[in-house]
Amino acid sequence: MKIGTQNQAFFPDPIDAKFGYLSEAGFDGFEIDGGLLVANVEAVKRAISATGIPVTSACGGYTGWIGDLDERRRLQSLVEIKQILRALGEVGGAGMVVPAAWGMATYRLPPMQPPRTPEQDREILGESLVELDCAAAGAGVQIFLEPLNRYQDHMINTLAQARRYIEENQLRHVAIAADLYHMNIEEDDICTALHQHRDLIKHIHLADNQRFQPGTGALDFKKYFTRLRSDGFSGFVTLECRIRGDDPKAALQRALQFLRDAAA
Repeated sequence: MKIGTQNQAFFPDPIDAKFGYLSEAGFDGFEIDGGLLVANVEAVKRAISATGIPVTSACGGYTGWIGDLDERRRLQSLVEIKQILRALGEVGGAGMVVPAAWGMATYRLPPMQPPRTPEQDREILGESLVELDCAAAGAGVQIFLEPLNRYQDHMINTLAQARRYIEENQLRHVAIAADLYHMNIEEDDICTALHQHRDLIKHIHLADNQRFQPGTGALDFKKYFTRLRSDGFSGFVTLECRIRGDDPKAALQRALQFLRDAAA
């Protein structure tokens, strides 16, 4: 299993030092902030060459959301995501993780009534995804559409809902990013969902059930890794979590070893 990570606050700041740290820690790849990538493409290329640590994917680093309630912010998100996709293609990344939105509205907390109808959500999201599908094709990368849990987004919460957007809009360069933390909230059974959508899952985000590093909570990562391996998953599993512990570097190292053991 190839294991990557997003940035953490305690990682060194210079691009070359950041990649050097990941290499020394034993990670296989780096999921980079999209804005950081766009601003440092040449430095990222040099760091990849020096360390052998690839940029596996990009996540975040842009304004607004592809399903934003504010049309100006939605259009701005598309402009910035396209810039990130082009930069990602330049450095050899596989894809960019993109949710419908984060923190805009929810059916689960007051006022519990998002300002658009589900039909309007589907139309707007479909329009954004069709545009990004074309941009991803041109950059030679993919969009990894990520379902979030019901408290963070009201539009795409399950792998099945992500699949619906891909199939209804006939998207050829959009796949699914499955996040085990969100899945623990939304899916009836994580392994069943992973298996049912195995053909579209190209990227995995990892956190334990309480959003901290794997190995500190209740999720059965060995079980999920066995399912992924049986289904022929060949992408990266990537840490997207908070780090708990007095020594965050040591805590992250323990989490990586926990994942290595779970994948063995």
